Amino acid sequence: MNSPRRVLLSTILFGALAILSATIPFVTTTRAQLGDMQARVTELKDSSAKNKQELAHYTWTERVTISLNGQQRKQERFQVRMGPDGKPIKTPIDAPAQDQSARGGRLRQRIVEKKKEEFEDYAQSMKDLAQQYIPPEKDLIQEAYSKGNVAITPEAGGPGRIQFAIHDYIRKGDLVTIIFDKDRKQLVSISIHSWIDDPTDVMNLSVRFDKLPDGPSHASGATIEGVRKKLTVVTQNDNYQKL
Repeated sequence: MNSPRRVLLSTILFGALAILSATIPFVTTTRAQLGDMQARVTELKDSSAKNKQELAHYTWTERVTISLNGQQRKQERFQVRMGPDGKPIKTPIDAPAQDQSARGGRLRQRIVEKKKEEFEDYAQSMKDLAQQYIPPEKDLIQEAYSKGNVAITPEAGGPGRIQFAIHDYIRKGDLVTIIFDKDRKQLVSISIHSWIDDPTDVMNLSVRFDKLPDGPSHASGATIEGVRKKLTVVTQNDNYQKL
């Protein structure tokens, strides 16, 4: 083999070794990062599942305030506990309030009653959708992660906290942002951008969490905003007692 060919082969071999040497650390780092992401997702799933199980041993009071265009329209109180299917069972505490808004002729009464039914139905749709997101379901979290729809940012919510940004969690185009305390293994807050009837019918939801003394963390308060109809539902939970 002549000298020029030897030089060419040596150059090619050296280049291939250089590329391989550069690729191996990258592959190793990528695998480590993926493993760390799966570990963080597992922590979030396990914590959410355990917390949900512990809440099943409690009952609490829920206060709901519904406002339209910034004006309070309705207040309700419920006694709440978790049912066998893991969904909350709510029992009204207060007697239904007398409606004072339908004074006047029969036509006016029908109009007022129809508008009231429309906003109450819409508010219920908002609450039903919010209930699908809260608390986070471990199977839905894993499914989103498997599809590559979970982004994790360490320390984004403060020291010792992790931010999970989950796309297409329940509906196409939605976004769930979770702040998780990895040291205490508990939720700190959740914000959700979703939609009700169609993608232009935007719903925003923000939830803050507190921890019971020697007990699970719980959603202490939530605000749901129906942007299209300018309807807001504010929920406060307190008076937790063991069953």
